Amino acid sequence: MQVKTCVLMYALLLAASVPSTAGPLHAQCKVEWYFGVPCGVVCSALVSQIKKWATISSCAMGGEKCLYTLQSANVHFIAAKHMVPLRKKVDDISFRLVPYKLFTHCRVVAMSVSETWYAVHDHGTNYCNLYNLIDGSGLTEAPDIIYTVITSDFVCTQRSSANCTVY
Repeated sequence: MQVKTCVLMYALLLAASVPSTAGPLHAQCKVEWYFGVPCGVVCSALVSQIKKWATISSCAMGGEKCLYTLQSANVHFIAAKHMVPLRKKVDDISFRLVPYKLFTHCRVVAMSVSETWYAVHDHGTNYCNLYNLIDGSGLTEAPDIIYTVITSDFVCTQRSSANCTVY
């Protein structure tokens, strides 16, 4: 009987420690983007941007638009890592590129997940890891590109309060 009581108490304490807002229990972000260009264009733009922001020098003016490392890339999938400059924490990044509308458009499902096992809140860092690459590559502003983003705080830790000029 005491074991059941201890297990129940542990479960109640665990439940009480979980943040009251809905969302992931680990610092991460999932975003979907829809672009009106082929996936090859999106892939090239993202790979170029990851390589451009590979060194610490791109963070000289502040922010975290630096220390990206390309792991692998092809027209369907990109894997990268991002190291937070000050805290030296690493996030795993992936972009899955899926063509639609007879291969003239590209749906991108992106994920950024903190490698730090105890990370819960990230101030939107994982969202910014992804958004900064999309924005830096010019994919958000090209004149003839259909640009749609789908995400929420439920699948993207603290996305609504993210400040991507800082993170």
